[in-house]
Amino acid sequence: MSDSYTHFETLAIHAGNTADPLTGAVVPPIYQVSTYKQDGVGGLRGGYEYSRSANPTRTALEENLAALEGGSRGLAFASGLAAEDCLLRTLLSPGDHVVIPNDAYGGTFRLFAKVVSRWGVDWSVADTSDPSAVRAAITPKTKAVWVETPSNPLLGITDIPAVAQIAREAGAKLVVDNTFATPYLQQPLALGADVVVHSLTKYMGGHSDVVGGALIVSDQSLGDELAYHQNAMGAVAGPFDSWLVLRGTKTLAVRMDRHSENATKIADMLTRHPRVSRVLYPGLPEHPGHEVAAKQMKAFGGMVSFQVEGGEEAAVAVCDRAKVFTLGESLGGVESLIEHPGRMTHASVAGSALEVPADLVRLSVGIENVDDLLEDLQQALG
Repeated sequence: MSDSYTHFETLAIHAGNTADPLTGAVVPPIYQVSTYKQDGVGGLRGGYEYSRSANPTRTALEENLAALEGGSRGLAFASGLAAEDCLLRTLLSPGDHVVIPNDAYGGTFRLFAKVVSRWGVDWSVADTSDPSAVRAAITPKTKAVWVETPSNPLLGITDIPAVAQIAREAGAKLVVDNTFATPYLQQPLALGADVVVHSLTKYMGGHSDVVGGALIVSDQSLGDELAYHQNAMGAVAGPFDSWLVLRGTKTLAVRMDRHSENATKIADMLTRHPRVSRVLYPGLPEHPGHEVAAKQMKAFGGMVSFQVEGGEEAAVAVCDRAKVFTLGESLGGVESLIEHPGRMTHASVAGSALEVPADLVRLSVGIENVDDLLEDLQQALG
């Protein structure tokens, strides 16, 4: 790789973005095509035969993702959960076991609890912010340890190198969902992870206009195995979706700087508000994972959660009163979002070990003027 491509911001713009050889277009074209003319029977032109197996626009995105995460191979999927499903069916067989976090995205929990468990895969829950709890949860049948850091929605922090060592000793793969941090703020493969998972829908796309997912690995043989399963199962990212995410990654660095800056100011304000009982943001010195986050992250991201005095109804009322913050699920767009996890994104974990506090509000802090965001939250809190 050229020396001029060693910095993240340059990689984000140029990796996978080779000028079109026919026209010189500086943006990869959208190859909205299903099949390709072959150079004789078995003679693939440029390696393309059918767009489920490979598509030039998707290839450009996958090369970009691999470069940004420091991996050998990236794979783009139709959604984050499609990526997770492919990974689990590649890594696991009936009778295997997975350790999952006690603070995980509701869709991930649903995939384990309602889908994967039906074909004989066992799982158990651990507080992954405590390496000793992870070690205690591992069994002789454990094949993977699943981590979100920062986690969704409680913003827990896991020490990636420490848990990677524990997984390695057990012969298990460490999977890190890097959606909240993005590769700009954190690179799990360099810290010892085996697989990075992304919901490309979030910060990587960045504009709330695309759904996608990704897997990135360092081990080329694992990448080949994942690619085989991806082709066999077929949940690939389409060319237009790939193009949209590739557009988003080019501005990832500047957006994440602004997301983090705004979130830091909002978290500080919330800590001083009389109607807020607790603020969850790894950038706060009092956050239990602050020191670990400071070591493995460049900044602390744009997600902030907080608990409200007055319980569930008070939290719902705050969500309803917000005006600049849009009430909605998802996260990571340029616009600020607010939601009640217990009734929205994390309703699927109700009654489980992953149930979230009823008085919790989650913010996806956008890149608007922070004074407008602060004023909106202050009036919403009353």
